Amino acid sequence: MKSRFRRPRREADAGAGGRLRAGALLDVRVERILPGGVGLAHAEGLTVFVSLAAPGDLARVRVESTKGRAAFASIVEVLEPSPVRAEPPCPYFGRCGGCDFQQLTYDAQLAAKAEIIRDCLRRVAHAEPPAEIEVVPSPEVWRYRSRARWQHDALRRHLGYYERGSHRVCDVADCPVAAPPVAERLTRLRELLAEGALPQAAEFEAVAGDEGVALAPSVEPEDGREQLRRIDGETYRFDAGCFFQINHALLAPLVAEGLRGTADGGETALDLYSGVGLFTLPLARRFRRVVAVEGNPAAAVYARRNLAGASLTNARVETSAVGAWLARHADELGRADFVLLDPPRAGAEPEAVRGIIALKPAHVSYVSCDPATLARDLRLLLDAGYRLDSLRAFDMFPQTHHVETVVHLRAGSREQN
Repeated sequence: MKSRFRRPRREADAGAGGRLRAGALLDVRVERILPGGVGLAHAEGLTVFVSLAAPGDLARVRVESTKGRAAFASIVEVLEPSPVRAEPPCPYFGRCGGCDFQQLTYDAQLAAKAEIIRDCLRRVAHAEPPAEIEVVPSPEVWRYRSRARWQHDALRRHLGYYERGSHRVCDVADCPVAAPPVAERLTRLRELLAEGALPQAAEFEAVAGDEGVALAPSVEPEDGREQLRRIDGETYRFDAGCFFQINHALLAPLVAEGLRGTADGGETALDLYSGVGLFTLPLARRFRRVVAVEGNPAAAVYARRNLAGASLTNARVETSAVGAWLARHADELGRADFVLLDPPRAGAEPEAVRGIIALKPAHVSYVSCDPATLARDLRLLLDAGYRLDSLRAFDMFPQTHHVETVVHLRAGSREQN
């Protein structure tokens, strides 16, 4: 397999005193993929973190920076490709800051994500992971992404994504992970850019649904229309300003897993970081009372509309930061039967986790798009007496190191199953 990386002119490996410096070249064997998607290697007494690597690669890497006994490096030549290395189909791979797993076969991507989850549970949560971690594959590994955020450099007339590790705009004519309607919208925006008719906005956000594509800010008359998506009989309305999961093909199994074990319902359920109500609607069909808490006002408005459209009157939506809301209302709620939280990549605020613990729910379902922050929050819940009941992951983000994980915790013994 030919490498796309060209070997640069070799520079001196060390500065005064023999210390390895930026620009030094090393030959390393990549051992495995770590959280964050980088490869792990060792050389010259250093731990070397290699971007865009495949486990098993023998590669010549350039040291970009060092910190203590750690070096951060990029590949300049693949000397011996890993058996799981694939040829990236995207011409922008390595420069565009979006995908970082296109160099791996799809099976290797799934295996790497399982190991990332396992590593975070052990190192951060101090919990022994399940013997097997299932990562449900995406039905589509290309053209799956229903949302995109494009950066616009009006001076250079570039439209695309940020380049890796910078705020320079990589001019992208086509994105192979964008769903067809989203890709078509990018093509149209680029036509307007070429004609000098694209507005001066710094970025554009597009989201696809069952009725086309919404764009913010609007450029043409149809851009501002809201979208909807039907999932297992529920209808969700949203627009480009609201978060909605990007891989629609996996939404039905994700919702089913998030609500697993709640078929018999109960008195009270909380849906924290509820967005436009992806989990709120099915929860309201199972529990007598549901409270959804969402910090984004636009998303909260859509959640109320979606509940009203489904004629569900036993759920209410609170617009507030989750931690602050729990601190104010824990006493009036009493004890919740079930708590589901689906926070952003930064994870739950510490006060939100403390608030959940104070409610003493019998069952907690944590839906996470970042294994590291998930593990950080799980440690607090495990220390409070919860036990890890089950874990299942979903490959919502093929061609990247990101993975969606659903963990169920039960009140009781701290011992792991």
